[in-house]
Amino acid sequence: MPTPLGCADFRRTLRTSRRGFVKAGLLGAGVGLADVLRANELNTPKRVNSVILLWMRGGPSHHDTWDPKPDAPAEVRGEFGTIPTPVAGVRLSDLLPMSARIMRKWSIVRSLHHHDAGHSTGDQICFTGYNSGPAPDENVHPSVGSVVSKQLGHLTPHLPAYVMIPRVLPGAGSAYLGVAHKPFETQADPAQPGPFRLPNFTLATGVTSDGAADRRSLLSRFDTLRRDADTGGQLDALDRFQTRAWDILTSPAARDAFDLDKEPMAVRERYGFLPAFDPKAANRCGAPNWAQRMLLARRLVEAGVRIVTVDLRWWDTHVKGFESLREGFLPRWDRAYSALLEDLEARGLLDTTLVLAWGEFGRTPRVNNDAGRDHYPNVFSAALAGGGVVGGRVVGASDELGAFPKANPKTPQDVLATVYAHLGVDVGASYLNNGRPIPVLPHGKRIEELF
Repeated sequence: MPTPLGCADFRRTLRTSRRGFVKAGLLGAGVGLADVLRANELNTPKRVNSVILLWMRGGPSHHDTWDPKPDAPAEVRGEFGTIPTPVAGVRLSDLLPMSARIMRKWSIVRSLHHHDAGHSTGDQICFTGYNSGPAPDENVHPSVGSVVSKQLGHLTPHLPAYVMIPRVLPGAGSAYLGVAHKPFETQADPAQPGPFRLPNFTLATGVTSDGAADRRSLLSRFDTLRRDADTGGQLDALDRFQTRAWDILTSPAARDAFDLDKEPMAVRERYGFLPAFDPKAANRCGAPNWAQRMLLARRLVEAGVRIVTVDLRWWDTHVKGFESLREGFLPRWDRAYSALLEDLEARGLLDTTLVLAWGEFGRTPRVNNDAGRDHYPNVFSAALAGGGVVGGRVVGASDELGAFPKANPKTPQDVLATVYAHLGVDVGASYLNNGRPIPVLPHGKRIEELF
């Protein structure tokens, strides 16, 4: 395995690659899809705002990441120390040195709270702004990505508006907005060892696009294409879904955007690349190598996807929580998150790409008897960067024990309102559910202190 590159090496690699591709007429280290399309004289979309949602499902501990309490009793403080950042008075867990060094690129909201300690029910609140229904794994209200798809549509016909890496999670569905606004699932997982290949981009045996006269007959012969339809038989929605699926599956632009093999190895290493010959390392302490999922998200927003949700599960650290965080989750998170922000900035994408990292709740102030922490929605944190967010800020505060908001409390609806404002979604709009108009958000305001 090659020696991992540091931040300075990573930036030099990007600059060197760009110079080489400028000479070749292809700017972007072989990975700038918009530039590749320009080189092929294809029409490319103007850069618009996008979102990468890093979903830390399970609930990351705010005490052990972004809101440490070094002066609290040991049973609250936990096993980790703290380190300073370039921002006076802001300290992070000592397992986040890379994130700490670039603190001026990102900010923290430390006063989030809601009322539900269930995983899937918390998911629903954070993805939709509404409480869950009787089946918490199923959306009663549409997710933020589905609302974006419905209101803003596709930026380019060759790529979906809303992508989920790798599969749909509770809360991430389209509910009454219909199948046309479900997320496009990669299904294949770039966190797994071996080459990354989307099954939806694989033609059935003997099928060639050149030999097909009818797009629908060819579409029906894709082995793994998801052709979901609602029970009401909305054929028009299904037809739109199939047409968009066809455009995506047969587009060279889409294939390029999803092709991680086009990334220089130095870039993959900087995010945190575990080669195929070390599959055990990919799952040590239950922390998958989801760094490559984050890299794929960058490729997709660069290509023109409006919103990408990345599954970074599983932060449910009830048992041996400190061991899991120390040996798996936090070092990998620290490396990949800092790489993502630096990569976006180097490519000129950070100003237009809002990066939101959070989970459905935090963890209990007191450490439990199994050296872990339990579910806790009463206060938790989120990290935001890009999209006009001024780095180095801390919005709100939890109390001395990290048990409740102490100052400037915020809600998940405020976070969603911030995402919607960045994208230009009208949160005052309503959509019909069984004849009844339902607003995009029940309440919530953009977090102005971040800007």
